[in-house]
Amino acid sequence: MRVLDFDNTIYDGESPLDFYLFSLRYRPSNLRYITPVIKNLVRYQRSRSSREDMERAIRRYVHGYLTSFDDIPAMVNAFWDTHMHKIKTWYMPRPDDVIITASFNYTMDEICRRLGIDTCICSTIDYDTLELKHLNFGENKVRAFKAAFGDDAVPDEFYTDNLVDRPMLEYARASYLIKGNRVVPYQKVGTAQ
Repeated sequence: MRVLDFDNTIYDGESPLDFYLFSLRYRPSNLRYITPVIKNLVRYQRSRSSREDMERAIRRYVHGYLTSFDDIPAMVNAFWDTHMHKIKTWYMPRPDDVIITASFNYTMDEICRRLGIDTCICSTIDYDTLELKHLNFGENKVRAFKAAFGDDAVPDEFYTDNLVDRPMLEYARASYLIKGNRVVPYQKVGTAQ
């Protein structure tokens, strides 16, 4: 089983940020939501806050952001119509690929449909309430993978751009770091170079 991160791995950039910027053309006043989320993300990346702090920040703002739009599915379709070109050239989708990402289901469901991918483990927003249900980030990815496939399932290959995915990098049988369009084998901790 081949398991892949999405942002900066398959997609050239951060799709949640690109979607947010794209959405401002529909509702420019939503600019107010980005500052607190970015602040918490930077604090997390610098180890000055926890994943739980980041989850609280996202949970606090995501509902207000999403409820400000009249037709989220139409906006998501328009986004992917203009951003499909950002799928990296190294990536050739396979129907049995599993995408595991911190990106949200409201954008990932559509791109997976377009790529022909059946399984995506991602951060989830409840479609009815527009509330954050799960943030699929860092060590949450291994837990989410096991919940989806069972405790004994192990990915044959895992691809990511970022060492924040170290738990998945170490868990998979073989792992790879993506640098632009290059695929570089990941050296697991404790293995000879």
